[in-house]
Amino acid sequence: MADKTFRGTGVALVTPFTRDGSLDLEAVQSLVEWHLNSGMEMIVPAGTTGEAATLNRSEFGDLVGAVVQTVNGKVPVIAGTGTNNTRKVIEMSQFAESMGVDGVLVVSPYYNKPTQNGLYEHYKTVAGAIDIPVVLYNVPGRTGGNISAETTLRLAEIPNIVAIKEASGNFSQIMHIIAHRPDDFSVLSGDDADAFQIVALGGDGVISVAANEVPAEFTAMIRLALAGDFGEARKLQYKLLPLMEGNFIETNPLPVKAVLAAMGKIQEVYRLPLVPMTDAHKQEILDIAGSLGLLS
Repeated sequence: MADKTFRGTGVALVTPFTRDGSLDLEAVQSLVEWHLNSGMEMIVPAGTTGEAATLNRSEFGDLVGAVVQTVNGKVPVIAGTGTNNTRKVIEMSQFAESMGVDGVLVVSPYYNKPTQNGLYEHYKTVAGAIDIPVVLYNVPGRTGGNISAETTLRLAEIPNIVAIKEASGNFSQIMHIIAHRPDDFSVLSGDDADAFQIVALGGDGVISVAANEVPAEFTAMIRLALAGDFGEARKLQYKLLPLMEGNFIETNPLPVKAVLAAMGKIQEVYRLPLVPMTDAHKQEILDIAGSLGLLS
């Protein structure tokens, strides 16, 4: 089997803010060090969980720069650079490349509703403008459109398009991609609750929300599954499943940031249009975190 550029567990890193709403770069560095010490295999800043839509160019540079500096080459850094303007994606991807990231995560264009051929041309154009690897990101629940298996497989033939983060929940589609992809193309789960199953089907790992809270256990689960030890991996899957599901009782990243704040890792600050969780939902996710021993 050909070597995969990206494999294992990546954390879809939250973006910590201070009480005045500015970036908390000290907390960013502390989180990254914790993840590295916990065995994390990829760090993925400036994605959906990182509230990337609210970051300006300068803040994006400060965030990604802090992550790259802290990681210091130990594991790949994959920066989220996707939006629904191809020229803007190229600009941000080139900016990220100049800062030394190992790849970019590019969500499919939302709102514009491109055709499958439009999606192909979008990603082909972005990939052609940079030298580093591109990870496709298919999340129809956020974007309103799906990257079909056929389009994914066409894109997988482009040399620096090396992986897809698949969050469609469509297992027939995901299996078709796994069955027909090039040997060096990775299929990563974009949904924590599906990660075990996707690895069992032949996928290569996950870019995870829950890994923010339980980095050691989530990386252990995926490593066990990749090694074929599905019995032990399944135990962790069911242990962590309430947290995986609880992280989406309100819009991500509200629950995960509430848990991290209760753990003392960050301050519980969001940027509009996101607002704090309802009291009932916050208590629900904190009860789940407490049952896992995260708040002791």
